[in-house]
Amino acid sequence: MLVEPAAKQPDAKQPASKPAAKPARKAEAKPNGAPPKGGRTSPSKKPSKSAAKTAAPQPEVGLAPPQGIAVHGKAIARSDEILTPAALDFVAALHRRFEPRRRDLLKARAERQTRFDAGELPDFLPETRHVREHPWKVAPIPHDLQDRRVEITGPTDRKTVINALNSGAKVFMADFEDATSPTWANLIDGQVNLKDRWHAAGLDWTDPATGKRYVLGDDPAVLMVRPRGLHLIERHVEIDGAPVAGALFDFALYAFHTAAAALAKGSGPYFYLPKLESHIEARWWNDVFLHTESALGLHRGTIKATVLIETLPAAFEMHEILHELKDHAAGLNCGRWDYIFSFIKTIAKNHGYILPDRSQVVMGEAFLKAYSHLLIQTCHMRGAFAMGGMAAQIPNRSDPDKNAAALAKVRADKEREVGDGHDGTWVAHPDLVAVAMEVFDRLMPGRNQLDELREDVDVGQAQLLDVPHGTRTEAGFRENIRVGVRYIEAWLGGRGAVPIYDLMEDAATAEIARAQIWQWVKYGAKLDDGTQITPSLFEKVLHEETERVRAEVGNEAFDYGRFAEAIALFRKLSLAAEFEAFLTIPAYALID
Repeated sequence: MLVEPAAKQPDAKQPASKPAAKPARKAEAKPNGAPPKGGRTSPSKKPSKSAAKTAAPQPEVGLAPPQGIAVHGKAIARSDEILTPAALDFVAALHRRFEPRRRDLLKARAERQTRFDAGELPDFLPETRHVREHPWKVAPIPHDLQDRRVEITGPTDRKTVINALNSGAKVFMADFEDATSPTWANLIDGQVNLKDRWHAAGLDWTDPATGKRYVLGDDPAVLMVRPRGLHLIERHVEIDGAPVAGALFDFALYAFHTAAAALAKGSGPYFYLPKLESHIEARWWNDVFLHTESALGLHRGTIKATVLIETLPAAFEMHEILHELKDHAAGLNCGRWDYIFSFIKTIAKNHGYILPDRSQVVMGEAFLKAYSHLLIQTCHMRGAFAMGGMAAQIPNRSDPDKNAAALAKVRADKEREVGDGHDGTWVAHPDLVAVAMEVFDRLMPGRNQLDELREDVDVGQAQLLDVPHGTRTEAGFRENIRVGVRYIEAWLGGRGAVPIYDLMEDAATAEIARAQIWQWVKYGAKLDDGTQITPSLFEKVLHEETERVRAEVGNEAFDYGRFAEAIALFRKLSLAAEFEAFLTIPAYALID
């Protein structure tokens, strides 16, 4: 998550598109310029000039959506290049084929959560023991993904995309999920920027305020894209009267517009998959990939995906998830902030698993240590890459002492990761790339550590559910409220990556904050001074911390921002009788 989001492109003040009364196109239309079946350009070979020329699809500009497809979002700058009839046909084909199964998967999630709420604990599946115990490997991974020692993540605004690709990191994960507020303008602008990465003669942007020009360098990072999770919809596009899944919308548009061009330039359509809770969900994504490869004329296995293990149930199915995606898997990632949130959410109604302050839940201890070690062992056993977690610190250039302390924390965290056997790591700011790179260059001289099999790791259910020792403090209670309110306010205002208290926060931090508050209030947990947390105490502290936030941001920003809505939503989530699965679901109703 990069620090400096670019200004959003203004709406073009055009009327919203309407469905046309014309025959539907073929459900599996190929983009202009996509290679024919059997004609895939290998990502490990230098592309020919002729391949590069023919790879870019030609947009169909100014045409209405095909029959059965309604676009409710406003027309914004260059949206006609993204929402072409052929591209919308491709989105519709995926929706019609895979939406019923997506709904079944969400129903299965809810049913399993009901069992967890009744006291069942997550565990390894007996019916898939053979997958965990038998030898097998994932398919070969492309050359440009063999060295992933430092990856940077961030939203998809143009300035961020250019800065991230130029940052010196090996990979940039462009994020349509937790680091992006899914306003219609943000989503379309993001697709334009990523399309331009592969099609434009030169990706550039000029800051209208300063006149500074940003230009893509000669050696950009490998581009990966994270679509939204399975639980989210994109209400601005309806197929046959139903909203399309946000996951399919984000994935389909990027794959349709860029897969052939990325291959022609020696890379490929690479993705990160968020919030999976089971290998059955991984099977759904694998089938989406297979369908996409067939529709776009790509060889089987062209699409590569790294799965974020950021839910507690998924930690018990890592072998199975890789097995389902065997032809498409590139690795697993320790999505640690969402993982903490999922730990709370999954067993929120079990009094024996109430966590201490989130600042005391650290990677080197208890369930987080166990899960990261198991992830490394699993990946290397299967020939996949094990990616470490996020360093969210924001360097402080005005305070040398504070800056040195922050960088020391990052360095220690990365030394732990590479020492444990991770093949790479995440950072949130370009200034952290060099710090993380130095650690991995020094301690990992090869491109990766696939030969570190970690046969010493012995992790079972007890270790994956081990609660860390620590305290619940008044300071932690208050900080959860402030951070939650400030992040939600920014998200409602269109920003998904938000600097708060010297850290770059995304939706995962706000989820942890409100989840802890809900659990502590629900069960009357006690702070370290003996104070019991009650709804009335929460209301009192919420009022006090709201005034502190006002003082921090200033009266004008507070009064003209969206703090009233953010406070109301945070209060509702914290005091709800039942735990809301994701704060972004009710929050989505409040944005354009």
